[in-house]
Amino acid sequence: MAREQFQTLTEPMYYILLALTRECCGVDIMARVMEISHGRVQVGPGTLYAMLAKFEENEMIRLTSEEKRRKYYMITAKGFDLLCEEYERLKTLVEDGRNYL
Repeated sequence: MAREQFQTLTEPMYYILLALTRECCGVDIMARVMEISHGRVQVGPGTLYAMLAKFEENEMIRLTSEEKRRKYYMITAKGFDLLCEEYERLKTLVEDGRNYL
């Protein structure tokens, strides 16, 4: 699934990875996505846990600890590289559009 599956990230994927630049559990991730996106992007539990499973399966994030029912995650170097690639891709889109809009 590597880069091909994640050729481009959806907004929720992008913001989930941004949120995981520091260790978070699911509830904290949802709150951080809202905070980082200034309320523009909301991630529900179904989407979040499906994405966490995909990211973990592809080594983009890792489970760092479990406390009762809460699981804490953190982005990996591989996930951070993907996030940086997406950031650069998005910057290029904006720069390309700047001359036409």
